[in-house]
Formats: sequence, C-alpha cells, structure tokens
Amino acid sequence: MIDTRGLSCPTPVVMVQAAVKKNAPAVLEVLSDARVSVENITRYAHSQGYQVEVCADGPDFKLTLKK
Repeated sequence: MIDTRGLSCPTPVVMVQAAVKKNAPAVLEVLSDARVSVENITRYAHSQGYQVEVCADGPDFKLTLKK
C-alpha cells in the first residue's frame, strides 16, 4: 500500500514508479486525495501493463493496479 495523500504531482507517480521498478508487484494499492494524481498514476500504470480500478472513498481515492 502506497499512501500518497497530501502529496502533489509528480511525487505520487514517482513513488508508484519506484515500487513497480523495485518489486514489479502483480497487485499494488495506492491511496490518493487528488484527482490529478489519480489520472497521472493511472496513465503510468497503463503504460506498464497494469489494469487500474479506482474507488472513491469520501475525499480519497483507492487505486488497485493489477497485472
């Protein structure tokens, strides 16, 4: 689980990139509180072959990246 709440881009995408490059997990969960971060993380995840599910949870978003 990567918690990017309170951080502005590009930091959330950089955090996701680091996790993908380090572990190449089959499933990765990310928390965000910014729509722009959700869009940027989704775009990056798709470029790496991940499918992305986004769930709104109050003011936050939970992204589930799956290969």
